[in-house]
Amino acid sequence: MTNTKVVTFGEIMLRLSTPGNQRFAQATHYDVNYGGGEANVAVSLAQFGFDVFHVTRLPNNEIGDSALNELRKYGVRTEYILRGGERLGIYFLESGASQRPSKVIYDRSHTSMAEMKPGMVKWDNVFKGAKWLHVTGITPALSTTVADATIEAIKAARSGSLTISCDLNYRKNLWTREKAQQVMNQVLQNVDVAIANEEDAELVFGIKAGDTDVGAGRLDEALYQDVGKQLMQRFPSLKYVAITLRESLSASDNNWSAVLWDGNTFYQSKKYSVRIVDRVGGGDSFGAGLIYGMLTGKNAKDSLEFAVAASCLKHTVPGDFNHCSVAEVESLIKEGGAGRVQR
Repeated sequence: MTNTKVVTFGEIMLRLSTPGNQRFAQATHYDVNYGGGEANVAVSLAQFGFDVFHVTRLPNNEIGDSALNELRKYGVRTEYILRGGERLGIYFLESGASQRPSKVIYDRSHTSMAEMKPGMVKWDNVFKGAKWLHVTGITPALSTTVADATIEAIKAARSGSLTISCDLNYRKNLWTREKAQQVMNQVLQNVDVAIANEEDAELVFGIKAGDTDVGAGRLDEALYQDVGKQLMQRFPSLKYVAITLRESLSASDNNWSAVLWDGNTFYQSKKYSVRIVDRVGGGDSFGAGLIYGMLTGKNAKDSLEFAVAASCLKHTVPGDFNHCSVAEVESLIKEGGAGRVQR
């Protein structure tokens, strides 16, 4: 356990997913979970032993209470969460299988978080004693005002000498590539650690990894060094660029790995073949693992391997949150994950 203070900022949502692998048209009821990019990171880091504070805005009703209690259940601190607005964001998930991809439908307009504005959060209080702030490109996509609030948070964190990480997390169902580039250009001006998947840098900034064919599930890891170099050239504050690499053989089977560029050395992780139970939150669990490694003094290579192993395990866990411990992640790294029963 550590008393290191970490802050995450973003929207937590109600997740309604079809049971098993049912289509939306088949479902007569939905499984209920809570999740969201930054909240997923918060839960992972709390389970890894950090003192994690999630900042968001929830409606002052029983659904807001339920989301609040879900965070508290996993040890996430909620003292800075604001209450107000009319509704919690919702997303509907249809889990794919084999050659049928998963689908997500958002219901996030006019949520409590989307109506958040600069000045609502007293960031000086929030960041007192904190070491790290984590944000993503999802929350700024909700509205112009919450994008401004995200930039406000990052500038306050920079003034407070926190390390700042940002997962690009481009979501085409929330905003256009042009709007994403406009906003994320401002966001990344003060970020230390950029995290992306295999195509985020291309979709947001037009930075492509050579002739890599993401759609065909064929990735050349070495080409992503140039992506890291170009991002660092565009955003001089960056000290690390981490990119997760998902080779989608089908909706059920993926190869999973990542790379890390620190401005001098290009690191490539071990590659895992994953039979997917639930891939939502895979990138978030990677981000949490990377933050864990860096905050606990691991070197760049070991931080990368911890992040990839943590996210590998997440793919086997239903729901948004990664229910795994540091010991389980380290066991996977050491022993390779044959899946034998632990007795």
